Amino acid sequence: MQQAIAILDSGVGGLTVAKEVMRQLPREKVIYFGDTARTPYGPRSSEEVKQFTEQIVDFLIQFDPKVIVIACNTATAAALDHISQKVDIPVIGVIHPGARAAITATKTGNIGVIGTMGTINSGAYTTALKQLSPYINVMSQACPALVPLVEQGDFRSEHTRSTVSESLNGMKDKPIDTLILGCTHYPFLMEPIGQAMGPHVKLISSADETARETSTILYDKGKLAIGDETPVHQFFCSGDPVMFQSIARSWLGEQIRNTPVVWQVSKL
Repeated sequence: MQQAIAILDSGVGGLTVAKEVMRQLPREKVIYFGDTARTPYGPRSSEEVKQFTEQIVDFLIQFDPKVIVIACNTATAAALDHISQKVDIPVIGVIHPGARAAITATKTGNIGVIGTMGTINSGAYTTALKQLSPYINVMSQACPALVPLVEQGDFRSEHTRSTVSESLNGMKDKPIDTLILGCTHYPFLMEPIGQAMGPHVKLISSADETARETSTILYDKGKLAIGDETPVHQFFCSGDPVMFQSIARSWLGEQIRNTPVVWQVSKL
């Protein structure tokens, strides 16, 4: 029985990480849980987010995964250390991988971060960036209006473009050359965010670096999948399965077109 990579998120945002994991590690089975019934996590207290994350991990651990990826910045900030101590398998968050990618990309050392209220208020990105380079200048801003757009599957409408542009008003005038999309929902809005910020700002999604870190850890532990067995991915959500499945199929596209997938709803 092939052990899976378990990926969790507050909703559909973690699909950006799942897509990159499937692309980089096509032999690996993925079990994904999106807590769509309780999204967004950003306005919630740190304790509540930690409790929700623990409930999802308790659910996922029954499948005996070989690694857990917390593909939610708010949950990473609130619960990564707690979950790492609770389980005896590697737990990966998305904040440090995103910070590393931004440090590599910036030319001026001026880095912007956008995220949920919970992520920005935690200061987790500033801490991670300063740990890597004390000379980095970090400018942060919460954008609470963006996650609901993604959860509703509204990525490219005129309403979305204007909402994104208004949400970024405080960041547009900052002297940054790199902007961390500090919420895994935001890559769904990469196009309108890029238009609002302009071509001189490099957008950083943590998905690529998080998938790379997952690959490295599994390789180091001798846990990478081998052989030609076709993985059967499993996707769970706690809310509306129709909307979740529609967004997931659209976003994952090629990654699941020729791969067996099981869609399920689970109330925690």
